[in-house]
Amino acid sequence: MKRLSLGILLFLLVFAGCTNKNTSVKYDVAISSDSERIAYSTYGAGETSLIFIHGWSCDSRYWQKQLSTFSKHYQVITIDLAGHGDSSLGRLDYTMISFAKDVKAVIEKDNINQAILIGHSMGGGVMAEVARLMPKKVIAIIGIDTLQNVAEELPQKILDEVIEPFEVDFQNAMQAFVSPMFPEGTDGELIRWVKEDMSSAPQEVALSAFRNYMGQYVNNEASQVFKNITVPVVSINARLWPTSLDDNRKHIKNYKLYYIEETGHFPMLEKPEEFNKLLTEALEYIKTENNNDI
Repeated sequence: MKRLSLGILLFLLVFAGCTNKNTSVKYDVAISSDSERIAYSTYGAGETSLIFIHGWSCDSRYWQKQLSTFSKHYQVITIDLAGHGDSSLGRLDYTMISFAKDVKAVIEKDNINQAILIGHSMGGGVMAEVARLMPKKVIAIIGIDTLQNVAEELPQKILDEVIEPFEVDFQNAMQAFVSPMFPEGTDGELIRWVKEDMSSAPQEVALSAFRNYMGQYVNNEASQVFKNITVPVVSINARLWPTSLDDNRKHIKNYKLYYIEETGHFPMLEKPEEFNKLLTEALEYIKTENNNDI
C-alpha cells in the first residue's frame, strides 16, 4: 500500500492545525511494544473513544465513511496496524497479540479511559485480544463481518491449501480472493479499488497475518480468547457467510448479533448509511447494557 514520505507526514501533522475550526483532527504516531511506529488519526472529542480497527491487508481508509457521523458524539480513532497503511513494517511475526499491543499503545499514549473497539474481519480477532489485555479500558467490542463462529475448527491442511496460491502469485491470488466478497450489483469502482488496494499489500506481512489470524481456528484460540471477556460483544454481519448465534453464545458471555442485508464483506463501504444506522443502534444497545455509562 502507498506510504507517505516523512516529509509529507510532517506536512500533514502541521496542516492538521490549520483545518476547519469546526473539525478536530489529529494525526499522530504511537510506539508499540516492539518499537513499531503505529500511525493513527483522531477525530472529534468525547468521554468515550470509538477505536476502529481495520481488517487483513486493509488500513484506516476503510472507515472513511464513518468519520463525520460518529465524531459528532464520540472521539473517533482510526489506526493503521503495524505493516499496514502508514505504520512501520519491521516486525518479524504479525500475530493478533502483536496487533493488539499496537492498539494498546495508542490507548495508553492518548490516556483513553473508556474505549469501544470496532474491528472489521481480522480486526475482530485483534479487538478481542485488546479487550483481554485492557479489561479496565475496553467497555465493549463490535465486530464487523467477523466472529461468524468462534468455535469453528479449521484443519491445518486446509489452511495450508488456502495460503499456497498467495505464496505462488500473491497479487492474482488476492484479487481472486476478494472478488467473491461482494454481492452482485455492487459498485464496480468500489470492487476495483478494494481488489487493487489489498493486492498491493506487502506480501510477507499479509502472509504472516493471515497464518496467525486463521491459525486461531486451528488451535481453538478464537473461542478461548473470550473466556474472561465479560463486556458486551456485538456483531454486525452480512449474510455472505453464515453466523452461528448459538455457538457464539456458548463461548461469549454477552453476545448480540445484527445483520446488515444485501452487502458483502465491506458493509461500511458498500452501504455506509445503513451501516452507520446499525452501528448507532449497536452503540445504543451497549449504552443500555452498561447502564448508559458511555
